[in-house]
Amino acid sequence: MQATQDVVSRLPLTTVAEFNAAVQAAKDAFPAWRATPVPTRQRVMLKFQELIRQNWDELAKSVTTEQGKTFQDAKGDVFRGLEVVEAACGIAPLLMGETVENVAGGIDCYSLRQPLGVCAGICPFNFPAMVPLWMYPLAVTAGNTFVLKPSEKDPGASLMLADLAMQAGLPRGVLNIVHGTHDVVNNILDHPDIAAVSFVGGDAAGRYIYGRAAANGKRVQCNLGAKNHAVVLPDADVDSTVKALTGASFGAAGQRCMAISAVVFVGGFERWREPMLEAAKSLKVNGGMEPDADVGPMITPQAKQRAEALIQAGIDQGAQCLLDGRGVVVPGYEKGNFVGPTLLFGVQPHMDCYKQEIFGPVLTCLEVNTLDEAIAVVNANPYGNGTAIFTDSGSAARKFQHDVQVGMVGINVPIPVPLPMFSFTGWRGSFVGDTHMYGRAGVQFFTQPKTVTAKWTAPSAAGSAVAGGRMPGLDRVGA
Repeated sequence: MQATQDVVSRLPLTTVAEFNAAVQAAKDAFPAWRATPVPTRQRVMLKFQELIRQNWDELAKSVTTEQGKTFQDAKGDVFRGLEVVEAACGIAPLLMGETVENVAGGIDCYSLRQPLGVCAGICPFNFPAMVPLWMYPLAVTAGNTFVLKPSEKDPGASLMLADLAMQAGLPRGVLNIVHGTHDVVNNILDHPDIAAVSFVGGDAAGRYIYGRAAANGKRVQCNLGAKNHAVVLPDADVDSTVKALTGASFGAAGQRCMAISAVVFVGGFERWREPMLEAAKSLKVNGGMEPDADVGPMITPQAKQRAEALIQAGIDQGAQCLLDGRGVVVPGYEKGNFVGPTLLFGVQPHMDCYKQEIFGPVLTCLEVNTLDEAIAVVNANPYGNGTAIFTDSGSAARKFQHDVQVGMVGINVPIPVPLPMFSFTGWRGSFVGDTHMYGRAGVQFFTQPKTVTAKWTAPSAAGSAVAGGRMPGLDRVGA
């Protein structure tokens, strides 16, 4: 437990034999599940979302206990995953193919979308409920079977969700859970019966997974790291902007791939200094289940040490530490992995605190003179996950959304994670792979198109299958 260092549970790692059995179970279940009518699969998801709602608080408690985020953040973790389950209930239109009648004389051409087979997902620690639900609900509703590897740091929510999916009517073998670290990941990447791999996590792991899985002929989608910028114009509303920045940067202890970790203040920081400091200081650092908690502990002592080291690196390289969250001691949780909200000002793009994804409650503040300069700062960063602009100017917002080289843009919205009727569309260094997660792109990832060209010739008066006696299949196309 991140707030106390108490052992919550022990995790048995999956052996090679158990892993192969899980993949075989998924492979064996695929033919019957693929043949299950789409409405039947959708009804399983309808029941699944009902069970998630009924067990919402218990799922959130598991997330808080194992991951550390506040209970309210944990409830949001479950809810954002639930939204993808709800989207899976209406998957049928996204499985539809296309038809062109009479592409040639008496010949029709049409496409189908068919499932891939056994798919796999490799999940991070920071959203133990949401990210698994980004993956397998769409995959299995599209007719695939699935092998899921939750993070070994907080697998409880995934196990609870898998049990609920079974209660909802998901047949044995359709969803399988494996536990482990590098060895199990390599088994997923190398197993010949796994057709596709989804991953959310850090850069090094993601690029390794992409390279090895792709080399083995698998489809791959990898959401990687991020350095999400907010751009604040002088005309932005102070109160709402400060509230948005505070929540987006320090919520979940900064451990989310769409957290705002850098703010570019156009026209200077001075008018924002005191409101930002006041808002950051008002946040309560506490154990995640405490009702007044705004910021919970980080996932491990190592993550805490890394965040503190990057804060110090920023100071050593010339940044001003306006608010230092290091050394926070929470009564009753003295051993917790706590870092309080931290504000670094005067940050420059060459500094380590800017270049690296801190993944902690640390907000780096930069200054520029114009919107064009702010856009240039954002575009010069190698990542392209999310960004936001705060302004009252429609023309400035439109220019920003057009020019910025980032896949998800918020306009006066700090964390623009798309709802699942859209897809999670990170760009540049934040994504490698074939198509993006959930939404239409997610369904396309878990299905493959098959194109059929068909000619049916009416029997001749003499009973011949083809007029003129020509053999079926040897007719000149279009004759």
